[in-house]
Amino acid sequence: MNYKILINKENPYNKGDFSNCGLVKYKNEFNEEFLIEKKCLQAYLKLKEDLALNNINITLDSCYRSLEEQEDLINNYLKSYGEEYTKHYVAEKGYSEHHSALAIDIALIVNNEKVGELNKLEEYLPVFERIIPKLKEYGFILRYPKGKEEITSYYYEPWHYRYVGKSTAKIIMDNNLTLEEYDKLYNRSGILLVNKPKGITSRDVVNKVGILFDTKKVGHNGTLDPLAEGLLVVTINKATKINELLTSEDKEYIASVKVGIETDTLDLEGKVIRESSSKITKEMLSDLFANFPKEYMQEIPLYSAVKIKGRKLYEYARSNKEVDLPKRLVKIKELELLDYSSDSFSFRILVSKGTYIRSIIKDMGEYLNITCTMSNLIRTKQGMFSLKDANNIEDIKKLPKLISIEEALNIKKIDLSKEDYNRVINGAYISNKYNVNDLGLLTYNNKVLAIYKRNGDNLVCYKMLK
Repeated sequence: MNYKILINKENPYNKGDFSNCGLVKYKNEFNEEFLIEKKCLQAYLKLKEDLALNNINITLDSCYRSLEEQEDLINNYLKSYGEEYTKHYVAEKGYSEHHSALAIDIALIVNNEKVGELNKLEEYLPVFERIIPKLKEYGFILRYPKGKEEITSYYYEPWHYRYVGKSTAKIIMDNNLTLEEYDKLYNRSGILLVNKPKGITSRDVVNKVGILFDTKKVGHNGTLDPLAEGLLVVTINKATKINELLTSEDKEYIASVKVGIETDTLDLEGKVIRESSSKITKEMLSDLFANFPKEYMQEIPLYSAVKIKGRKLYEYARSNKEVDLPKRLVKIKELELLDYSSDSFSFRILVSKGTYIRSIIKDMGEYLNITCTMSNLIRTKQGMFSLKDANNIEDIKKLPKLISIEEALNIKKIDLSKEDYNRVINGAYISNKYNVNDLGLLTYNNKVLAIYKRNGDNLVCYKMLK
């Protein structure tokens, strides 16, 4: 259930967005029955209980409305209050948040009577304003705040609340945002380039990004070990669906090597298992970089997340169980010596997907007949993305601009006809009249909908992105 979904004059209610909405029936103190989303009701009842402890008694006055009920409400308001008032307080049929069952109107209970939307509102406005600071504690926001009329298109409504969940409510209420402003700042999809520092995991970065963008839909392309630093390509919201299209790209690294030791993890964080006093020379490195194989079957390191018989390799290592290490074909497309001394050297390397630089260094040591281990690693490029464009961890707190899905994918963009749009939003195939050779990025009214794949004379759904 997407509790943060925006419904307003530009974004109509879409029944499909609420297909898993759990509606329940609830009767208020005046025996009026409502349909309301389950979590929204739970939050309302806790808010109600809390307010009662402060001698503020509230009752549910409105919640879910069908399209027909909204139309009836509009007509009643037109008759009772006129066109101007109705325009500023009542949404058009199909554009009301009440269709979601997440928006509620409350009334005060005073002397066993309801004091609500218009009834003695000015007299009891101070009471409503005591309620507002409490909302975020239970996942509610004030949907139409004071002074934000130009953004929401509706006048201040101190009785109208919207359930969005606690973390989102805190962001919105603490920063005096409307749901429209929140949507623009946080509800974005795209690719974020992060310069991961040493000492934290790739998952740590993902968790930080998820908190900052207030979403659980965050992924990354290509794990960097805690020892490693540099470019981490992070995908957010809809962009998580294109991870596999980004991970197929080549990657560039700058690696540093310590000569004379070998560890069980093939980097300096591991346990030393072999040492030697051997030194290297310029001639040895010249031979290595001129003749090291550019394509070969690389043995996967024991300390890795590759699975064998349902278990990750590092799990075998930690339990001291033997396992045959798998191999995979790797390609070295560029290899350049950068610096060296008698007991260390560094190099730049461009490799195919799935290459372990730790293993490259181990294999280099075997070529030289000298023990070697990785002492430092910086990822500098991944496909079209470069470290020079990445954000430091501190910078992402400012919610930087994301690289759009269109910018990130080098595939043909297609603007759909209205007829094909109606088919695509339901996942149906369409004719390949757009001359797509492999994949096509389908859009309509400048909104990305899906990636479709050629299948004979047709295009079929590969990834839905709407």
